[in-house]
Amino acid sequence: MASKIFVLDTNVLLMDPMAIYSFDEHEIVIPLPVVEEIDNLKNKNNSIGYNARETSRILNDLRSKGRLNEGVELPDGGLLRLVIDFNDMVLPKGLSFTKMDNRILSTAINIKKEEPGREVILVSNDINLRLIADAFGLKAEEHKSSRLKDEDIYTGIKEIDVPSKVIDLFFSNEGIPPEDINNENIELYPQEMVQFNAIDVENKHALGRYDGNRVVPFKFLRKQAWGIKPRNREQSMAFELLLNDDIKLVTLAGKAGTGKTLLALACGLAKVTDEGRYNRLLVARPVVPMGNDIGFLPGSKEEKLQPWMQPIFDNLEYILGQPDNSSDYSFEYLVDKDLIQVEALTYIRGRSIPGQFIIIDEAQNLSSHEIKTIITRVGKGSKIVLTGDPYQIDNPYLDLHNNGLTHLAHKFHQEKIGGHVTLVKGERSELAEIASKIL
Repeated sequence: MASKIFVLDTNVLLMDPMAIYSFDEHEIVIPLPVVEEIDNLKNKNNSIGYNARETSRILNDLRSKGRLNEGVELPDGGLLRLVIDFNDMVLPKGLSFTKMDNRILSTAINIKKEEPGREVILVSNDINLRLIADAFGLKAEEHKSSRLKDEDIYTGIKEIDVPSKVIDLFFSNEGIPPEDINNENIELYPQEMVQFNAIDVENKHALGRYDGNRVVPFKFLRKQAWGIKPRNREQSMAFELLLNDDIKLVTLAGKAGTGKTLLALACGLAKVTDEGRYNRLLVARPVVPMGNDIGFLPGSKEEKLQPWMQPIFDNLEYILGQPDNSSDYSFEYLVDKDLIQVEALTYIRGRSIPGQFIIIDEAQNLSSHEIKTIITRVGKGSKIVLTGDPYQIDNPYLDLHNNGLTHLAHKFHQEKIGGHVTLVKGERSELAEIASKIL
């Protein structure tokens, strides 16, 4: 059977330069407009620029095997070919050659005409380009090698139905190993949250955390941090991760209003000011996709950051105003004493950050490469918390299945040093909760 021909769109390589090697024995075509777009993006100081440069390096290495326009062999037996625009290239009526996407589409259509006996597939993560390709009879598909499947998205929570005697044993022994749970199909991951539900007694439940050896009862079930108390099951689970100093990496996902940022800030303040466990609370969020600077904006650094950081200040104001908050700190005092620092994410790149409680807000807008850049900045004695809503992403190259927050939770779900919880119930207000469900 003849090998297939895969024509790659620019966004495939900008998300995963190694995609070149993921098509087995088939032929890969890179249209000239793709190389032009990669060249235009190579100087960007973000993951897009990094992947553009990495793609250029890979193509340059392949040049040593021969001329790219004639085709070079790939390790798995496939062939990579760079295709220059055809002299007699035909573009479907109504589309303009001035648009790069249309030139890429035209390349694929013309190859299909030249190779009638072979299947030609346009590979693009751009849904609109795939729709246009379908309209003109060209098969198009999404590149999925760097994407998680729905079943791979880690929630950090598992419910297990057990006899009531298992729950009794769990409490009397202050924990229970997995082999005593009486459920052969159970697989637990370190720091995964567990809810036991009794099958023979109505409304009998228990919450625990798997520490890698046993499911143990919550340590901080009745704990509060700067007047903030958990209001639901998932918030209690988040507290278990946020207040446990042995867990150095915490990821919290959830829709707007579930309390991700509020809980992280309250626990961070408690750890810094009440316990003295960390030297400073460092809070950062992407102003725009990481690597873009705000230097062109007028005003001082603080004035430039104010609009972007206002959600953080709103949460801090709410915490400081809690009636159950026994501290008499003000935000100005915390800043003057260097107990808290609020930064744009672009300013922490290149730093080493030891002895701090770090919160990265809106982490769903970061790529896996940007997440790696941040995590590798964490120094000795620090803890890092990343929060975000994977359903509310502003980065056009990211979605629920390939954003950095989802990727990080998946990659660390077997590591004892990290924990994850997906928050579900909105607590901001009744109106906000209803709006998030029905609008």
